[in-house]
Amino acid sequence: MSSRKISRLVPRDQKWLIVCLIAVSVVDSVLVGFDSSLMGSLNVMPTYSNYFTLTTTTKSLNTAISYVGGAAMSPFAGFLADWRGRRECVYWSALLALIGGVIQGSAQNIGMFIAGRCVVGAGMGLAQTAAPTLVAETTPVKYRGFALGLYYACWGVGTLLAAGVCYATQSLNSTYAWRIPSLLQAVPSLVCFGILQFVPESPRWLISHDRHEEAQEILGILNGGQHDEVLVQYHEIADTIAFEKEHNLSMVQALSKKSNRKRLLLTTTFSAIVMLPGTNIITFYFGDMLQGAGIRDPNTQLQINVILASWSLVIAVVSSWYADRLGRRWLCSASLALQIAFIFIFGGLTKVYGNSTDTSGIYGTIAVIFLYNAAYNWGITPLTVLYPPEVLSFEIRSVGMGFYTFTTKCCGLLVAMAVPFGLEAIGWKFYMVNGCFDVLMLLFVFSTWVETRGLSLEEVDSLFDKEKRAIVAEQVKEETKIELGQSTVVSKV
Repeated sequence: MSSRKISRLVPRDQKWLIVCLIAVSVVDSVLVGFDSSLMGSLNVMPTYSNYFTLTTTTKSLNTAISYVGGAAMSPFAGFLADWRGRRECVYWSALLALIGGVIQGSAQNIGMFIAGRCVVGAGMGLAQTAAPTLVAETTPVKYRGFALGLYYACWGVGTLLAAGVCYATQSLNSTYAWRIPSLLQAVPSLVCFGILQFVPESPRWLISHDRHEEAQEILGILNGGQHDEVLVQYHEIADTIAFEKEHNLSMVQALSKKSNRKRLLLTTTFSAIVMLPGTNIITFYFGDMLQGAGIRDPNTQLQINVILASWSLVIAVVSSWYADRLGRRWLCSASLALQIAFIFIFGGLTKVYGNSTDTSGIYGTIAVIFLYNAAYNWGITPLTVLYPPEVLSFEIRSVGMGFYTFTTKCCGLLVAMAVPFGLEAIGWKFYMVNGCFDVLMLLFVFSTWVETRGLSLEEVDSLFDKEKRAIVAEQVKEETKIELGQSTVVSKV
């Protein structure tokens, strides 16, 4: 057993440690949100378009290339997180984002800009695999929904910052005004470096690497020093990991198990629910949407984007607080149903008022964009990195999150490349097509999702692999009885 101790900088108080874990979600989310939303604002700025003399093709490429970097990194991100640890990978992701932002902000031509975006995308791919895994495996069940819900809720903070900075720099009327928002990507990375000094490694990862003493110390802090709870949780985690190691399955064998195939099915298809229901049309090409709705002034478009980002942020943060009040399955289904209604309404209003001067009709069309974003941020945003790590078992969690990140990036690449051509070719009908796809996603969720609310990551095993869960639960009871010298054990087991 390792004799190493956790860092002196890690808080020994339960509440402060949970605050630091939530801060990882917040800062990493701001970093991802700033990068993802930056292109939506840059695409509206004439200084950016004029500097690179953009066409529809180059505009799409510049926007989509970060997803290529993320997709290239994500297949390796899970293995890196298992090898080097979740916390260390979050550190390297922030460093990549910092380097990529500097290259992007100092770009002299489209090739250099694309290279910077690609490096930033690689950092985002690693971050979106490692950070949610770290927070999910470390945060107590009571706070897990809120902590992981905030991961993409605070994506709205990044969106708001990107929109605000672009709006402010647009007024400078400088050829190089677009460089400032790109260079400011460094700020969230630097904050992330600071917060990581106060965050420990995942106790589950530590146990899997035979660093049991550190893991027990962390679990002791997270459980407020309650010895009985620490023992139960420690043995539950240790025995589950030991069970998986004893069966000594290769990664290919682990992924081929029926229970794990279902876990991966739920995880990878969730990428489409996150990226393809219509929200990224707004994120990347809200300028094109507003033009289609009758708003053509760039300054007005940027002002609306700032207000929209603020609105989305408030909805997402509030919904994260209440994420555990409604089951995951019902929350996702209700959100998708509302999105379907609003995207159909938006398509219809765009058809009627897109080329008109009817002020009321134009404002009504814009209002539906706000309602759509509210529906998405209320239901999907809190689940984005909450549901996938919950349904994945430890043996495939980091690799599964890598797959999830990969499929998410591929979906994002599809949106970024296809949307401008789709809007250019069929206009308002594109929203109708997207709405029909959303109906299929709703039916899939309602028929296949399992409910994970209120369960520990090990208890979720009972939903997929009852035999494994029964064996582990019995071992936990026996080991805890011996250590506590009691005839009964905590009822949770």
